[in-house]
Amino acid sequence: MSEKHIDEISGVETTGHEWDGIRELNNPLPRWWVWFFYATIVWAIGYTIAYPAWPLLKDNTKGMLNYTNRAALTGEMTAAKAAQAVYLDKIAALPLDQIVADKELAQFAMSGGAAAFKVNCAPCHGSGAAGSPGYPNLNDNDWLWGGDLETIKTTLTHGIRYDADADTRVSEMPAFADILQPEQIQQVAAYVWSLTNTPSDPALADAGKQVFTDSCAACHGPDAKGLREFGAPNLTDAIWLRAQGEQGIAQQVAQPKHGVMPAWGARLGDTTVKELAVYVHSLGGGE
Repeated sequence: MSEKHIDEISGVETTGHEWDGIRELNNPLPRWWVWFFYATIVWAIGYTIAYPAWPLLKDNTKGMLNYTNRAALTGEMTAAKAAQAVYLDKIAALPLDQIVADKELAQFAMSGGAAAFKVNCAPCHGSGAAGSPGYPNLNDNDWLWGGDLETIKTTLTHGIRYDADADTRVSEMPAFADILQPEQIQQVAAYVWSLTNTPSDPALADAGKQVFTDSCAACHGPDAKGLREFGAPNLTDAIWLRAQGEQGIAQQVAQPKHGVMPAWGARLGDTTVKELAVYVHSLGGGE
């Protein structure tokens, strides 16, 4: 056993432990702290008796009060759904123009649409709906198929090039590498770029205008402003879905990429699709 030792400076007995000449003082905890610690033990025992606490093989102890946060949450969720049902029933029954005409109902629809957008649409269009290469920006007024409420709803309901929906919107730009000569593709790329920027070679752009008229105007229009019945984009507004610059345009002309958007009608139901349509329309580019 170690000998009893009193620290010379503090006058406190040490524990007998010593490390490299340093001794540990035997200072007991304050009595108030000890009693508080005992009280927490008593409180913990009382808690496990009153509330659900101990896990069992299939369930857990229920507690004398038979109270659970899950039961409280279930009650709150039921009450919230009952309060929402009034608005959801109206949205289900009314056409879109009447929904947006009712300020309170429109606000509810936009809130529901924003929540549905974050879960289902943000992975492609971004959390702020600004899009990315190949995924349209939903904040601007550049719409492939149209930006009014009903058109947005149709696009959401049936998707784009979604084979599982018979009414999906379909438009596919052909691979012009099999139709045009490489020099013609460079010419038409220079012409399309010249509609919003300065081409690298004006002579190429001049020659590309005729190539465009012969091969592209049928879908994009003679003025290159696009035809929505074909989902053909406007090429004169400097908004590019997939690529920009002459080489990027040439690549898209030669071997175009075709995006696919799922049909959300069957997945989400008509009411949620209406909420999404109202939300997307409200972002700033809706017509």
